[in-house]
Amino acid sequence: MRVSGELIPIVMFMCTAVTIIGFPVARAFARRMEREPSQPSVPPDVTARLERMEQALDSIAIEVERISEGQRFTTKLLSERSTVPSTGVSRPQQ
Repeated sequence: MRVSGELIPIVMFMCTAVTIIGFPVARAFARRMEREPSQPSVPPDVTARLERMEQALDSIAIEVERISEGQRFTTKLLSERSTVPSTGVSRPQQ
């Protein structure tokens, strides 16, 4: 493929124009990215609300653990009650 003599200066002019315009735009974009905080700022009322929710979830988790312990204890008692062999001694009737 043969390149005409007119194409070389046009391409050079386009590359120069893109560099002259693109370099300041790229620098401005980089500065803007550096100025922005890495983590988004959270309003204090949202932070306080999240802390209250965390405390509520912790208390719910404690209550659920207490309920499950009670259920395990009840299940253990019921399983021991059903496995106790009868001694053949009758209870006195009232």
